[in-house]
Amino acid sequence: ELISSLRSKLQTLWEERELVLSEARECAERGEELEVTVRDVCKPNEFERYMMFIGDLEKVVSLLLCLSSRLARVQNAMRRIDGNTDAEEKQSLNERHKLLSRQREDAKDLKENLDRRERVVSGILAKYLTDQQLQDYRRFVQVKTSLLIEQKDLEEQIKFSEEQLENLEKSIP
Repeated sequence: ELISSLRSKLQTLWEERELVLSEARECAERGEELEVTVRDVCKPNEFERYMMFIGDLEKVVSLLLCLSSRLARVQNAMRRIDGNTDAEEKQSLNERHKLLSRQREDAKDLKENLDRRERVVSGILAKYLTDQQLQDYRRFVQVKTSLLIEQKDLEEQIKFSEEQLENLEKSIP
C-alpha cells in the first residue's frame, strides 16, 4: 500500500514537473521576444548589460537554491548524529556545514549585487519601453525566478520520493 502511494505521489510530481517545464518554455519564448525588443531599442552596451543580467539571474538563483538544498541535507544529517556516529563523520559534517554556510552567504551577496543590477537595467529599459513593455519585462523576471524555484523544489521532492521508494522496495523481501 505504501509503495503504491509513493508511486502515485511520484507520478503526480512528474506531471507537475512537466507542467513547470512547459511554463518554463513559454517563459523562455517571452524572454526571446523581449530580447528582440530590447536589442531594437537600446544602445549596444545597454543591451549587453541587459543580457548579462538575464544570464546571471538564472545562474545566481540556481546557485542559491543548490547551496540551500545541500546545506539543508547536511543539517538533516547533523540532526541524525547520535552516540554511534564516529568523530570523523561528525567533523566532516561540521566542516561541510561551515563551508556551505560561507558559500551560501557569498551567494546571497551575489544576489544583492544582482538586485542592484536589476534596478539599473530596469532604469535603462524605462527610458525606451512603454509602460506595458516594462511591466512585461518585470513579470518575465519574476516568473523566470519563480519557475526556477518551483523546478528545483519539484526535483528535490522527486529525488527524495524516488529514494524512499527504492529503500522501501529493498526492505521488502
